[in-house]
Amino acid sequence: MEIRTVHANGMEFAYLTMGEGPLALCLHGFPDTAHTWRHLMPALAERGYRAVAPFMRGYAPSEIPADAAYEGDALAADALALHAELGGDEAAVLIGHDWGTFPVYAVADRFRSAVSMAVPPTAALLAGFLRYEQLKRSFYVFLFQTGLAESAAAGPGFLEGLWRDWSPGYDASQDLAHVRQSIGEPANLAAAIGYYRAMLGTTPPSGRHPAAGTATTTPILYLHGVQDGCLDPELVKDAPQHLPKGSRATLVPGAGHFLHLEQPAEVNGLILDWLGPAS
Repeated sequence: MEIRTVHANGMEFAYLTMGEGPLALCLHGFPDTAHTWRHLMPALAERGYRAVAPFMRGYAPSEIPADAAYEGDALAADALALHAELGGDEAAVLIGHDWGTFPVYAVADRFRSAVSMAVPPTAALLAGFLRYEQLKRSFYVFLFQTGLAESAAAGPGFLEGLWRDWSPGYDASQDLAHVRQSIGEPANLAAAIGYYRAMLGTTPPSGRHPAAGTATTTPILYLHGVQDGCLDPELVKDAPQHLPKGSRATLVPGAGHFLHLEQPAEVNGLILDWLGPAS
């Protein structure tokens, strides 16, 4: 697996890549890195795709954006710019986990096929977000709106606790080592938290990234772990009505929030079946 860089949407992105063929763009979430795709990328390459996993904006070794833009439109614009700069065409596919799903729901129409994991479409997310049980799970979202956010997230055991709660029983030591390399510096950690501040409007939209436009009509495979401790699997019940026609929502047994790491064989199989052969 190689690491390279590309200039897209006004900033420098570092990315992991392997394989040859149509682009398979894989977008990670929080608190995670491009290394989260270490099980899926070889499977995509073997199927005939060129798997590319960028470190999202603000996650080292990608640049911290000069405009401090972390709203959904910025993430969608990144996906489109990466598609263009990496030579993506009509055969390209898009896969996102956690924050990486926001571009999937916005710009999947620019790709042949798409997969999202662990975060349902916004309408389904909002429908369950204010339920008491989900509010308890989402304490960190509200903490991240405060001035205590960076100190708390940098404190001993905080990130470890999120991984432990979100994916019970999974050994995240390798992933956490990558996370600390990527957002261990204060500026990178503040960037990662900036996604949440933009989400709830604590920081206003930059206005520098045009809106993605109307909702996608490309069918999406949506996967969610049965034991997800971050977002209640009950949200999956509302997901199908907010997904494009022809989409599918599937619960993955024995997996939590980081389902592609916990049950890689199962998740890889579901994704590859959905994407079909590279063309």
